[in-house]
Amino acid sequence: MTRSTPLPCIHLVTPDTALCRSLAHVAAGLGFGFQAWRDAERCLAELDPDATGALLVDTDATGPDLRLLERLAPGGIDLPVIVLARAATVDLCRQAFKAGAREFLPLARVEHDLPDALRQAVGQHVLERQRQQRSRHARNLYTRLSEREREVLGMVVEGLTNKEIARALAVSPRTVEVHRARLAGKLETDSLAQLVRQYAGLVDEDDGRPGLVCGQAWGAPLTVAAQRPA
Repeated sequence: MTRSTPLPCIHLVTPDTALCRSLAHVAAGLGFGFQAWRDAERCLAELDPDATGALLVDTDATGPDLRLLERLAPGGIDLPVIVLARAATVDLCRQAFKAGAREFLPLARVEHDLPDALRQAVGQHVLERQRQQRSRHARNLYTRLSEREREVLGMVVEGLTNKEIARALAVSPRTVEVHRARLAGKLETDSLAQLVRQYAGLVDEDDGRPGLVCGQAWGAPLTVAAQRPA
């Protein structure tokens, strides 16, 4: 039985009980969880860095100031931040974005603008987390390859044909086909495009080279001498 994906949660930092009730209702209407934090320090100490969702920060004079935003990344928190302002000014807006806010909303516009802002922010955060998970999984699979498999993979993502790889490695094209089949299985890919997209960057990291120019693997196959250092 697989574990269900945790529900994205809207976190609100504010001492205002009425605002908590109002935004809890907004979050529920969007199908998100909701957590209120009266104290910024407790939020920083207890907020799960793996959580998905968004963080709303109330800039009321008695609430947290914008320095909270500057402490999120060092604490491993990457939730998109939406700053809520009771007295919205150009200077406060500028400070909020400079501190890393994704969006800045006057409280007078919250009812109208917040739902769409949350949908976009949470949706992008979830997609980015999924991309990060795929990247970590790909890196983990890559570390399990043998030295020869990495060598073959490097030539494949450079656009070399099986015959060219065979000549470079002094093996038969059939042996190269076997290596490529094993690579597809070990790296959980079912197409050349997927192989290049997911693993070209890791190959370049191994070689200490800059990333492939987009489309390089799809041009005319390059010679081994031109592609790989002696």
